[in-house]
Amino acid sequence: METVLTRDCSATAIPAGDAVTLEKGTQVFIAQTLGGNVTVRTDRGLFRIASFDVDALEGVELGEDDAAGVDSGESLEDQVWGALRQCFDPEIPINIVDLGLIYDLRIEDAEGGQSSVFVKMTLTAQGCGMGPVIAEDARTRIQQLDQVAEATVDIVWDPVWNPQMISEEGRKILGIT
Repeated sequence: METVLTRDCSATAIPAGDAVTLEKGTQVFIAQTLGGNVTVRTDRGLFRIASFDVDALEGVELGEDDAAGVDSGESLEDQVWGALRQCFDPEIPINIVDLGLIYDLRIEDAEGGQSSVFVKMTLTAQGCGMGPVIAEDARTRIQQLDQVAEATVDIVWDPVWNPQMISEEGRKILGIT
């Protein structure tokens, strides 16, 4: 879908991860809308527009699935996994869990009956500038859970990610077996 920006808009350049401003009137092609964020292509390349700036895209509204939350009736661990499933690589239409990027999830008791959550994740390629953006998206989503006092998401490189780490669901989305 092609559209135009109705106002200046903050974005992140893909794959560099640099913060940029896309100017009002810029023509964009919507590449994907997942996890509440939108990946757009312009004549300058690919950019990720965060959910809070989606209103700058003329005629674009996120569906329920694009900004879905987690079920607060689930265990905290299930809620954390649900939050992580709302995080997407802006170039690949698979969440970071099914992409096989989450290596470790640990939950510890914290003060006041809340918990601290620690996640170790990797990226599909070392040097990807989007790593800190994806990790911060994951951390923010986990931090927003009612039972979480703090969340930490660290990027690690061991073991090195490979396509065999993609889940069966992810393989179905990509059309590979």
